Amino acid sequence: MDSTQRYHRTAIGRLLEHEAAGGVLLMLSAAAAMMVANSALAPYYQGALASYFAVTLNGEGLEKPLLLWINDGLMAIFFFLVGMELKREILIGKLKNPRDIVLPGMAAVGGMALPAAIFVWLNWDLPSIQGWAIPAATDIAFALGILALVGSRAPASLKVFLLTLAILDDIGAILIIAFFYTANLQVDYLMLAVLPLLGLVWYNIRGTHALAPAIILGTIMWFFVLKSGVHATIAGVVTAFFIPLKDRYGKSPLHSVEHGLTPWVNFMILPIFAFANAGVVLAGIAPADLLLPLPLGIAGGLIVGKLVGVFGITWLIVKLGLARLPHGAQWSHILGVACLAGIGFTMSLFIGGLSFPEADLMNEVRLGVLAGSIVSAILGYTILMLAPRPAPELAQPEHPKGDPMIAE
Repeated sequence: MDSTQRYHRTAIGRLLEHEAAGGVLLMLSAAAAMMVANSALAPYYQGALASYFAVTLNGEGLEKPLLLWINDGLMAIFFFLVGMELKREILIGKLKNPRDIVLPGMAAVGGMALPAAIFVWLNWDLPSIQGWAIPAATDIAFALGILALVGSRAPASLKVFLLTLAILDDIGAILIIAFFYTANLQVDYLMLAVLPLLGLVWYNIRGTHALAPAIILGTIMWFFVLKSGVHATIAGVVTAFFIPLKDRYGKSPLHSVEHGLTPWVNFMILPIFAFANAGVVLAGIAPADLLLPLPLGIAGGLIVGKLVGVFGITWLIVKLGLARLPHGAQWSHILGVACLAGIGFTMSLFIGGLSFPEADLMNEVRLGVLAGSIVSAILGYTILMLAPRPAPELAQPEHPKGDPMIAE
Protein backbone atom coordinates (compact mmCIF):
# COMPACT_ATOMS: atom_id res chain seq x y z
CA MET A 1 0.00 0.00 0.00
CA ASP A 2 1.54 3.36 -1.03
CA SER A 3 1.55 6.52 1.10
CA THR A 4 -1.40 8.05 -0.77
CA GLN A 5 -3.63 5.06 -0.03
CA ARG A 6 -2.53 5.05 3.62
CA TYR A 7 -3.30 8.76 3.89
CA HIS A 8 -6.80 8.35 2.42
CA ARG A 9 -7.58 5.38 4.69
CA THR A 10 -6.37 7.37 7.71
CA ALA A 11 -8.41 10.41 6.68
CA ILE A 12 -11.55 8.31 6.22
CA GLY A 13 -10.96 6.69 9.62
CA ARG A 14 -10.66 10.08 11.30
CA LEU A 15 -13.82 11.25 9.56
CA LEU A 16 -15.83 8.21 10.67
CA GLU A 17 -14.58 8.56 14.26
CA HIS A 18 -15.70 12.19 14.48
CA GLU A 19 -18.69 12.59 16.78
CA ALA A 20 -20.57 14.66 14.21
CA ALA A 21 -20.24 12.03 11.44
CA GLY A 22 -23.33 10.01 12.38
CA GLY A 23 -25.52 13.10 12.70
CA VAL A 24 -24.32 14.51 9.39
CA LEU A 25 -25.01 11.23 7.61
CA LEU A 26 -28.53 11.20 9.09
CA MET A 27 -29.11 14.71 7.72
CA LEU A 28 -27.89 13.66 4.28
CA SER A 29 -30.10 10.55 4.33
CA ALA A 30 -33.16 12.61 5.28
CA ALA A 31 -32.39 15.13 2.54
CA ALA A 32 -31.97 12.31 0.01
CA ALA A 33 -35.33 10.82 1.05
CA MET A 34 -37.09 14.15 0.51
CA MET A 35 -35.43 14.60 -2.90
CA VAL A 36 -36.40 11.12 -4.07
CA ALA A 37 -39.94 11.34 -2.67
CA ASN A 38 -40.52 14.52 -4.69
CA SER A 39 -38.88 13.43 -7.94
CA ALA A 40 -39.68 11.13 -10.83
CA LEU A 41 -38.25 8.32 -8.70
CA ALA A 42 -41.08 8.64 -6.16
CA PRO A 43 -43.14 5.69 -7.49
CA TYR A 44 -40.10 3.41 -7.28
CA TYR A 45 -39.27 4.71 -3.78
CA GLN A 46 -42.80 4.14 -2.48
CA GLY A 47 -43.12 0.86 -4.36
CA ALA A 48 -39.90 -0.51 -2.89
CA LEU A 49 -40.95 0.38 0.65
CA ALA A 50 -44.37 -1.20 0.10
CA SER A 51 -43.01 -4.40 -1.46
CA TYR A 52 -43.57 -7.51 0.65
CA PHE A 53 -40.85 -9.80 1.91
CA ALA A 54 -41.77 -13.08 3.57
CA VAL A 55 -39.97 -15.67 5.71
CA THR A 56 -42.33 -18.62 6.11
CA LEU A 57 -42.35 -22.35 6.77
CA ASN A 58 -45.46 -24.29 5.68
CA GLY A 59 -47.32 -21.00 5.41
CA GLU A 60 -46.40 -19.86 8.93
CA GLY A 61 -43.94 -17.06 9.60
CA LEU A 62 -43.58 -13.37 8.84
CA GLU A 63 -44.77 -11.45 5.80
CA LYS A 64 -44.31 -7.68 5.95
CA PRO A 65 -43.60 -4.75 3.63
CA LEU A 66 -39.99 -3.63 3.44
CA LEU A 67 -40.75 -0.50 5.50
CA LEU A 68 -41.87 -2.62 8.46
CA TRP A 69 -38.86 -4.93 8.14
CA ILE A 70 -36.76 -1.79 8.55
CA ASN A 71 -38.81 -0.36 11.42
CA ASP A 72 -39.41 -3.63 13.27
CA GLY A 73 -36.25 -5.51 12.32
CA LEU A 74 -33.33 -3.15 11.76
CA MET A 75 -34.54 -0.83 14.50
CA ALA A 76 -34.55 -3.76 16.93
CA ILE A 77 -30.77 -3.87 16.36
CA PHE A 78 -30.63 -0.15 17.09
CA PHE A 79 -32.54 -0.68 20.34
CA PHE A 80 -30.23 -3.60 21.13
CA LEU A 81 -27.33 -1.14 20.99
CA VAL A 82 -29.27 1.38 23.10
CA GLY A 83 -29.94 -1.35 25.67
CA MET A 84 -26.24 -2.23 25.93
CA GLU A 85 -25.40 1.44 26.35
CA LEU A 86 -27.98 1.75 29.14
CA LYS A 87 -26.66 -1.35 30.93
CA ARG A 88 -23.08 -0.10 30.74
CA GLU A 89 -24.01 3.36 32.01
CA ILE A 90 -26.06 1.91 34.89
CA LEU A 91 -23.34 -0.50 36.03
CA ILE A 92 -20.14 1.49 35.53
CA GLY A 93 -21.03 4.78 33.84
CA LYS A 94 -22.92 8.03 34.21
CA LEU A 95 -26.03 6.45 35.72
CA LYS A 96 -24.19 4.53 38.45
CA ASN A 97 -24.25 7.35 41.01
CA PRO A 98 -27.83 8.57 41.67
CA ARG A 99 -26.53 12.03 42.62
CA ASP A 100 -25.10 12.50 39.13
CA ILE A 101 -28.44 11.95 37.43
CA VAL A 102 -30.64 14.25 39.52
CA LEU A 103 -30.23 17.30 37.28
CA PRO A 104 -30.27 15.65 33.81
CA GLY A 105 -32.89 13.18 35.06
CA MET A 106 -35.35 15.85 36.13
CA ALA A 107 -34.55 17.83 32.97
CA ALA A 108 -35.36 14.73 30.91
CA VAL A 109 -38.72 14.37 32.69
CA GLY A 110 -39.57 18.00 31.97
CA GLY A 111 -38.34 17.60 28.41
CA MET A 112 -40.75 14.71 27.84
CA ALA A 113 -43.79 15.94 29.78
CA LEU A 114 -44.12 19.48 28.42
CA PRO A 115 -43.81 18.59 24.68
CA ALA A 116 -46.46 15.90 25.18
CA ALA A 117 -48.67 18.41 27.00
CA ILE A 118 -48.35 20.95 24.17
CA PHE A 119 -49.25 18.29 21.62
CA VAL A 120 -52.27 17.16 23.65
CA TRP A 121 -53.45 20.77 24.05
CA LEU A 122 -53.34 21.36 20.28
CA ASN A 123 -54.87 17.98 19.35
CA TRP A 124 -57.48 17.56 22.08
CA ASP A 125 -60.67 15.78 20.91
CA LEU A 126 -59.02 14.96 17.56
CA PRO A 127 -58.06 11.50 16.23
CA SER A 128 -54.46 12.72 16.03
CA ILE A 129 -54.30 12.76 19.86
CA GLN A 130 -52.80 9.25 19.68
CA GLY A 131 -49.54 10.81 18.53
CA TRP A 132 -49.00 12.54 21.88
CA ALA A 133 -45.61 10.87 22.45
CA ILE A 134 -44.04 11.91 19.12
CA PRO A 135 -42.42 15.19 20.33
CA ALA A 136 -41.30 13.67 23.65
CA ALA A 137 -38.21 11.98 22.19
CA THR A 138 -34.65 13.27 21.63
CA ASP A 139 -32.30 12.01 18.92
CA ILE A 140 -28.92 11.34 20.57
CA ALA A 141 -26.93 11.06 17.32
CA PHE A 142 -28.25 14.33 15.93
CA ALA A 143 -28.00 16.27 19.20
CA LEU A 144 -24.45 15.10 19.98
CA GLY A 145 -23.49 15.70 16.35
CA ILE A 146 -24.52 19.35 16.54
CA LEU A 147 -22.79 19.73 19.92
CA ALA A 148 -19.61 18.27 18.38
CA LEU A 149 -19.76 20.90 15.64
CA VAL A 150 -19.68 23.58 18.34
CA GLY A 151 -16.33 22.15 19.43
CA SER A 152 -14.34 23.83 22.19
CA ARG A 153 -16.89 26.62 22.62
CA ALA A 154 -18.88 24.21 24.82
CA PRO A 155 -17.53 22.94 28.17
CA ALA A 156 -16.77 19.22 28.33
CA SER A 157 -19.33 18.76 31.09
CA LEU A 158 -22.07 19.86 28.71
CA LYS A 159 -21.67 16.72 26.61
CA VAL A 160 -22.03 14.56 29.73
CA PHE A 161 -25.18 16.49 30.71
CA LEU A 162 -26.73 16.14 27.23
CA LEU A 163 -25.72 12.47 26.91
CA THR A 164 -27.20 11.57 30.31
CA LEU A 165 -30.37 13.50 29.52
CA ALA A 166 -30.71 11.74 26.16
CA ILE A 167 -30.06 8.29 27.68
CA LEU A 168 -32.79 8.84 30.27
CA ASP A 169 -35.00 10.17 27.49
CA ASP A 170 -34.40 6.87 25.66
CA ILE A 171 -35.52 4.94 28.73
CA GLY A 172 -38.73 6.99 28.75
CA ALA A 173 -39.28 6.36 25.03
CA ILE A 174 -38.76 2.61 25.48
CA LEU A 175 -41.32 2.54 28.31
CA ILE A 176 -43.79 4.56 26.23
CA ILE A 177 -43.46 2.12 23.31
CA ALA A 178 -43.86 -0.88 25.63
CA PHE A 179 -46.94 0.38 27.49
CA PHE A 180 -48.78 2.55 24.96
CA TYR A 181 -48.04 1.02 21.55
CA THR A 182 -49.10 -2.56 22.09
CA ALA A 183 -52.12 -3.56 20.01
CA ASN A 184 -54.09 -6.83 19.83
CA LEU A 185 -52.04 -8.55 22.51
CA GLN A 186 -51.55 -12.28 21.82
CA VAL A 187 -50.83 -13.79 25.23
CA ASP A 188 -49.83 -17.20 23.83
CA TYR A 189 -46.94 -15.70 21.83
CA LEU A 190 -45.98 -13.53 24.78
CA MET A 191 -45.74 -16.64 26.96
CA LEU A 192 -43.60 -18.35 24.31
CA ALA A 193 -41.24 -15.33 24.45
CA VAL A 194 -40.54 -16.24 28.08
CA LEU A 195 -38.70 -19.41 26.98
CA PRO A 196 -35.82 -17.67 25.16
CA LEU A 197 -35.84 -15.06 27.94
CA LEU A 198 -35.12 -17.80 30.49
CA GLY A 199 -32.31 -18.99 28.24
CA LEU A 200 -30.85 -15.46 28.25
CA VAL A 201 -31.05 -15.37 32.06
CA TRP A 202 -29.08 -18.64 32.26
CA TYR A 203 -26.58 -17.35 29.67
CA ASN A 204 -25.96 -14.19 31.71
CA ILE A 205 -25.65 -16.05 35.04
CA ARG A 206 -23.01 -18.39 33.60
CA GLY A 207 -21.02 -15.46 32.18
CA THR A 208 -20.64 -17.25 28.88
CA HIS A 209 -18.05 -15.79 26.52
CA ALA A 210 -19.66 -16.99 23.27
CA LEU A 211 -22.13 -14.46 21.85
CA ALA A 212 -23.91 -16.67 19.33
CA PRO A 213 -26.30 -18.25 21.89
CA ALA A 214 -27.46 -14.83 23.09
CA ILE A 215 -28.01 -13.57 19.53
CA ILE A 216 -29.98 -16.70 18.57
CA LEU A 217 -32.12 -16.55 21.73
CA GLY A 218 -32.68 -12.82 21.24
CA THR A 219 -33.79 -13.37 17.64
CA ILE A 220 -36.26 -16.07 18.70
CA MET A 221 -37.61 -13.78 21.41
CA TRP A 222 -37.91 -10.95 18.84
CA PHE A 223 -40.08 -13.20 16.66
CA PHE A 224 -42.42 -14.17 19.50
CA VAL A 225 -42.66 -10.59 20.81
CA LEU A 226 -43.46 -9.33 17.31
CA LYS A 227 -46.20 -11.93 16.90
CA SER A 228 -47.57 -11.09 20.37
CA GLY A 229 -48.46 -7.52 19.44
CA VAL A 230 -45.88 -5.90 21.74
CA HIS A 231 -43.51 -3.83 19.64
CA ALA A 232 -40.59 -6.05 18.70
CA THR A 233 -37.89 -3.45 19.38
CA ILE A 234 -38.46 -4.12 23.10
CA ALA A 235 -36.89 -7.55 22.52
CA GLY A 236 -33.70 -5.80 21.42
CA VAL A 237 -33.49 -3.86 24.69
CA VAL A 238 -34.23 -6.94 26.81
CA THR A 239 -31.62 -9.04 24.99
CA ALA A 240 -29.01 -6.33 25.53
CA PHE A 241 -29.48 -6.42 29.30
CA PHE A 242 -28.45 -10.10 29.32
CA ILE A 243 -25.16 -9.59 27.47
CA PRO A 244 -22.57 -10.05 30.27
CA LEU A 245 -20.52 -7.00 31.21
CA LYS A 246 -17.80 -9.49 32.24
CA ASP A 247 -17.57 -13.16 31.41
CA ARG A 248 -15.89 -15.97 33.36
CA TYR A 249 -12.55 -15.08 31.75
CA GLY A 250 -12.68 -11.43 32.86
CA LYS A 251 -13.37 -10.18 29.34
CA SER A 252 -16.32 -7.95 28.42
CA PRO A 253 -18.68 -9.36 25.77
CA LEU A 254 -20.85 -6.25 26.16
CA HIS A 255 -18.00 -3.87 25.33
CA SER A 256 -16.97 -6.02 22.37
CA VAL A 257 -20.45 -6.15 20.86
CA GLU A 258 -21.14 -2.46 21.51
CA HIS A 259 -17.83 -1.41 19.96
CA GLY A 260 -18.32 -3.64 16.92
CA LEU A 261 -21.99 -2.82 16.37
CA THR A 262 -21.86 0.97 16.79
CA PRO A 263 -20.41 1.81 13.34
CA TRP A 264 -23.00 -0.44 11.65
CA VAL A 265 -25.83 1.30 13.49
CA ASN A 266 -24.48 4.82 12.92
CA PHE A 267 -23.49 4.42 9.30
CA MET A 268 -25.95 1.86 7.95
CA ILE A 269 -29.05 1.13 10.07
CA LEU A 270 -29.93 4.69 11.10
CA PRO A 271 -29.31 6.16 7.62
CA ILE A 272 -31.47 3.42 6.07
CA PHE A 273 -34.20 4.19 8.62
CA ALA A 274 -33.94 7.91 7.85
CA PHE A 275 -34.08 7.32 4.11
CA ALA A 276 -37.14 5.07 4.47
CA ASN A 277 -39.06 7.32 6.87
CA ALA A 278 -38.16 10.95 6.11
CA GLY A 279 -39.61 11.19 2.60
CA VAL A 280 -42.03 14.10 3.01
CA VAL A 281 -44.17 14.48 -0.11
CA LEU A 282 -44.29 18.24 -0.68
CA ALA A 283 -46.85 18.19 -3.51
CA GLY A 284 -49.96 20.04 -2.38
CA ILE A 285 -48.34 21.21 0.87
CA ALA A 286 -48.57 24.92 1.65
CA PRO A 287 -46.81 26.78 4.49
CA ALA A 288 -50.19 27.00 6.23
CA ASP A 289 -50.19 23.20 6.56
CA LEU A 290 -47.61 23.57 9.32
CA LEU A 291 -50.41 25.15 11.36
CA LEU A 292 -52.53 22.00 11.21
CA PRO A 293 -52.93 20.46 14.69
CA LEU A 294 -50.77 17.38 14.03
CA PRO A 295 -47.61 18.99 12.56
CA LEU A 296 -48.00 22.08 14.75
CA GLY A 297 -48.30 19.94 17.88
CA ILE A 298 -45.13 18.03 16.95
CA ALA A 299 -43.09 21.07 15.92
CA GLY A 300 -44.36 23.14 18.85
CA GLY A 301 -43.58 20.33 21.27
CA LEU A 302 -40.04 19.91 19.94
CA ILE A 303 -39.19 23.61 19.68
CA VAL A 304 -41.04 25.17 22.63
CA GLY A 305 -41.82 22.17 24.83
CA LYS A 306 -38.29 20.77 24.92
CA LEU A 307 -36.69 24.18 25.42
CA VAL A 308 -39.00 25.26 28.25
CA GLY A 309 -39.19 21.79 29.80
CA VAL A 310 -35.44 21.10 29.92
CA PHE A 311 -34.31 24.66 30.71
CA GLY A 312 -37.16 25.40 33.13
CA ILE A 313 -36.70 22.25 35.22
CA THR A 314 -32.93 22.71 35.25
CA TRP A 315 -33.33 26.31 36.45
CA LEU A 316 -35.79 25.23 39.14
CA ILE A 317 -33.61 22.37 40.45
CA VAL A 318 -30.52 24.58 40.61
CA LYS A 319 -32.35 27.49 42.27
CA LEU A 320 -33.78 25.11 44.88
CA GLY A 321 -30.25 23.99 45.69
CA LEU A 322 -30.90 20.36 44.76
CA ALA A 323 -28.11 20.28 42.17
CA ARG A 324 -25.46 22.47 40.54
CA LEU A 325 -24.89 23.42 36.93
CA PRO A 326 -22.44 21.21 35.02
CA HIS A 327 -18.85 22.26 35.73
CA GLY A 328 -17.89 25.28 33.63
CA ALA A 329 -21.36 25.68 32.11
CA GLN A 330 -23.37 28.89 32.17
CA TRP A 331 -27.10 29.38 31.68
CA SER A 332 -26.57 30.19 28.00
CA HIS A 333 -25.00 26.73 27.55
CA ILE A 334 -28.00 25.09 29.23
CA LEU A 335 -30.33 27.08 26.97
CA GLY A 336 -28.46 25.83 23.89
CA VAL A 337 -28.59 22.20 25.07
CA ALA A 338 -32.30 22.56 25.81
CA CYS A 339 -32.78 23.55 22.18
CA LEU A 340 -30.69 20.60 20.96
CA ALA A 341 -32.94 18.29 23.00
CA GLY A 342 -35.70 19.34 20.59
CA ILE A 343 -34.04 17.39 17.77
CA GLY A 344 -36.42 14.45 17.81
CA PHE A 345 -35.71 13.02 14.39
CA THR A 346 -35.14 9.24 14.67
CA MET A 347 -37.27 8.41 17.71
CA SER A 348 -40.01 10.90 16.79
CA LEU A 349 -40.36 9.42 13.30
CA PHE A 350 -40.31 5.94 14.81
CA ILE A 351 -43.10 6.71 17.31
CA GLY A 352 -44.97 8.55 14.55
CA GLY A 353 -44.93 5.40 12.43
CA LEU A 354 -46.39 3.44 15.35
CA SER A 355 -49.09 6.08 15.86
CA PHE A 356 -50.22 6.64 12.28
CA PRO A 357 -50.02 3.89 9.67
CA GLU A 358 -52.01 6.11 7.27
CA ALA A 359 -49.83 7.67 4.54
CA ASP A 360 -51.43 11.13 4.64
CA LEU A 361 -51.14 11.48 8.40
CA MET A 362 -47.59 10.11 8.37
CA ASN A 363 -46.69 12.82 5.85
CA GLU A 364 -47.91 15.41 8.36
CA VAL A 365 -45.84 13.70 11.05
CA ARG A 366 -42.71 13.92 8.88
CA LEU A 367 -43.42 17.59 8.19
CA GLY A 368 -43.75 18.40 11.90
CA VAL A 369 -40.73 16.33 12.95
CA LEU A 370 -38.42 17.77 10.29
CA ALA A 371 -39.56 21.36 10.89
CA GLY A 372 -39.24 21.06 14.67
CA SER A 373 -35.88 19.26 14.55
CA ILE A 374 -34.32 21.68 12.02
CA VAL A 375 -35.41 24.79 13.94
CA SER A 376 -34.22 23.26 17.24
CA ALA A 377 -30.83 22.36 15.72
CA ILE A 378 -30.32 25.86 14.29
CA LEU A 379 -31.35 27.55 17.55
CA GLY A 380 -29.17 25.28 19.68
CA TYR A 381 -26.11 25.68 17.47
CA THR A 382 -26.51 29.47 17.28
CA ILE A 383 -26.96 29.91 21.04
CA LEU A 384 -23.96 27.71 21.85
CA MET A 385 -21.76 29.52 19.34
CA LEU A 386 -22.73 32.87 20.90
CA ALA A 387 -22.25 31.61 24.48
CA PRO A 388 -19.07 32.59 26.39
CA ARG A 389 -16.12 30.35 25.62
CA PRO A 390 -15.11 28.15 28.61
CA ALA A 391 -11.70 28.31 30.21
CA PRO A 392 -9.02 26.30 28.31
CA GLU A 393 -8.92 23.50 30.87
CA LEU A 394 -12.66 23.04 30.48
CA ALA A 395 -12.64 22.87 26.69
CA GLN A 396 -14.32 19.84 25.22
CA PRO A 397 -11.71 17.13 24.50
CA GLU A 398 -11.39 15.35 21.20
CA HIS A 399 -13.05 11.97 20.85
CA PRO A 400 -10.57 9.28 21.91
CA LYS A 401 -9.34 7.21 19.01
CA GLY A 402 -11.06 3.87 18.88
CA ASP A 403 -13.70 4.77 21.46
CA PRO A 404 -17.14 3.76 20.14
CA MET A 405 -19.40 6.63 19.18
CA ILE A 406 -22.72 6.83 20.96
CA ALA A 407 -25.72 6.17 18.71
CA GLU A 408 -29.48 7.15 19.06
